[in-house]
Amino acid sequence: MVSATTTPNSATRLVVVSGLSGSGKTIALRTLEDLDYYCVDNLPGALLADFVDAVTAGPHGAHPRMAVGMDVRNRPEDLTRLPNSLAELASRGIEYQLIFLDTRDDVLIKRYSDTRRRHPLSAEGLPLADAIALERKLLRPLSAIADRVIDSSDLNVHQLRRLIATELGMNTGALSLLFESFAYKRGVPSDADFVFDARCLPNPHWDGKLRPLSGKDLPVREYFAAQPDVTRYLDQVRDFLDNWLPRFEADNRSYVTICIGCTGGRHRSVYLSERLAEHFRLTREQVLTFHRELE
Repeated sequence: MVSATTTPNSATRLVVVSGLSGSGKTIALRTLEDLDYYCVDNLPGALLADFVDAVTAGPHGAHPRMAVGMDVRNRPEDLTRLPNSLAELASRGIEYQLIFLDTRDDVLIKRYSDTRRRHPLSAEGLPLADAIALERKLLRPLSAIADRVIDSSDLNVHQLRRLIATELGMNTGALSLLFESFAYKRGVPSDADFVFDARCLPNPHWDGKLRPLSGKDLPVREYFAAQPDVTRYLDQVRDFLDNWLPRFEADNRSYVTICIGCTGGRHRSVYLSERLAEHFRLTREQVLTFHRELE
């Protein structure tokens, strides 16, 4: 571990993601992870400086872009000390940004009702509305110093990912790509720029051993790799995008969403989205994936 007196690379960047439980912090961190940030959720505030030192260890900084999730799960004293901890990191030449995600109470209550998840403070026996009110009070010091406050009340998952990727200073001016898998039975994503239908391809759903898995799992990937039709489909879509995405860049587009659908949204569309993302990450910095049905 690098000592506290070591000066990190001047390009070192830290993003702190905070906000109310249920406001979209996990989505924000996953988006940053897709953008090649080293991400840790629920990092104890007392370990922030040690975390930065460990991740940037090396002659040129092992991983100069980091993101941490810090919220009400931290100890109150760590949240209170966070402004001083960030100031100390800034004095060492580390560029940081604090993003705070906010959401209206009525939306949070509905989200908890839909997901049936427990609020982090409800273990103390508080009703949900009271737990949200207490959380707002505990996080007030962070929201007060945030560089960006995002109200996610009226944002869906795709819109929040797009906002994080393109409007919060993560953008280098290059075209950002989002490969999204979906199930046709739940409808085509409304923000799609390109839509490819993979329902004509062999379906591992009919293999009892593969059915519980997804297109991200090795047995399913091996199944598809052995299918000539899948390989030909993948090659043709890749070549199409290779040829036409530069036209979008020339037109000053900052973001393109490529959606791939199949019947259930678990196997074919997920596999193709992941393989295409792997291809474009070889030449582009901002390539994201989102699997609607897996989420």
